[in-house]
Amino acid sequence: MSVVEDGALRGATGAKRPSRLFRNPMAKIASIPMILTAMVVFVGGTLWTVVHSFTGSKLLPKLNWVGFDQYERLWDTPRWLISISNLALYGICSLILTLTIGFILAALLDRKIRFESAFRTIFLYPFALSFVVTGLAWQWILNPDFGLQSLVQGWGWESFQFDPLNNPDIVMFGLLIAGIWQGSGLIMCIMLAGLRGIDEDIWKAARVDGIGTVKTYVRIVIPMMRPVFITSLVLIASGIIKLYDLVVAQTNGGPGISSEVPAKYVINYMFQAQNLGQGFAASTMMLCSVIIILIPWAYLEFGGRKNA
Repeated sequence: MSVVEDGALRGATGAKRPSRLFRNPMAKIASIPMILTAMVVFVGGTLWTVVHSFTGSKLLPKLNWVGFDQYERLWDTPRWLISISNLALYGICSLILTLTIGFILAALLDRKIRFESAFRTIFLYPFALSFVVTGLAWQWILNPDFGLQSLVQGWGWESFQFDPLNNPDIVMFGLLIAGIWQGSGLIMCIMLAGLRGIDEDIWKAARVDGIGTVKTYVRIVIPMMRPVFITSLVLIASGIIKLYDLVVAQTNGGPGISSEVPAKYVINYMFQAQNLGQGFAASTMMLCSVIIILIPWAYLEFGGRKNA
């Protein structure tokens, strides 16, 4: 609404428009329980965890302050350092491969192929499974006695060796295969929805100008799908940070501690080792890593747009 139209509306009604704070009061009142729940459960629980990470709590939380002892012990523990490096490796590979595979599958389905609904269902079906089921299924598939290795060797390739879950050097890639298999279908559907939202005239104009299909995707389509890619990145990143049940179902952190991840470290110390202070310190470091990534992204995404 322009300034002239806004002034004419005020003159016609003889009253000022309510400020943004007082617009839709019933909707704001209805959101109060959700806001209070978020404040008490999430914000309150987070602050409670951070406070008790500076204590020597064992089986039960106690306010016996030990300063930064828990954090010093945390970063001196090889198990924690291995879990951080594993999560970084898994996270980088998962972000790149899941986005790439999901977009390629969406681009292929967007070509109006036959049996598109059947392919879409097949690709999306793994996402309907829990990570526990996915982990157990891929544990069987990658089992050298009756899985993929045994199958290929039965075809005549006796020298074929593929046993990632029992090899400490490549065990994270065995987990990565299962994670990508489950998550790529959801990213494919999100990308496909974004591709279907692009005007067909853009493709016609690109063909008229003689721009190839690949160049059209790279220079025109992908930049237009920036919000879709951001949504996909947020979903993938949230799954990476919470990586736990897939590891427990597939390797349980083994061989040894070669597939340990931060979430499993937190759970083990809080509920098995009965060292709440150490678990709180580890979970606080996970929160700090999320904040370090989230704040710059939020500033670039919203602050930069506001300044522009």
